[in-house]
Amino acid sequence: MTGAIMGDVVNLKRFKKRNEREQSAKQAETNRARFGRTKSERTLDEQRADKASRGLDQHRIDDGDAS
Repeated sequence: MTGAIMGDVVNLKRFKKRNEREQSAKQAETNRARFGRTKSERTLDEQRADKASRGLDQHRIDDGDAS
């Protein structure tokens, strides 16, 4: 077994911490994409939803039954 090369020594504490930081960064990226909108974007979406709801209500046919 001459010439056998051993692997590098790895500090497990550092490896775990680095892995946790990477997972945390991925979670933060997901949260930014999911919740990171400006106030103007949120109000614009709310206004669009209200307009769509009013448009649907205007086309509702009332026949007297409350079913």
